[in-house]
Amino acid sequence: MTTIIIISIIVVLIILVLSVLTINKGYDYKHTIDPPASEKQEETRETK
Repeated sequence: MTTIIIISIIVVLIILVLSVLTINKGYDYKHTIDPPASEKQEETRETK
């Protein structure tokens, strides 16, 4: 019975660490936005 509890605690700790690492990686991600459609069309006209 004791071994089951110890294994369960280890599994929970591993899942907790992986969750925290995933959340931190998400916060570190640099999000970008696309330019408005009108500016995008002007750029394509200029390059043609």
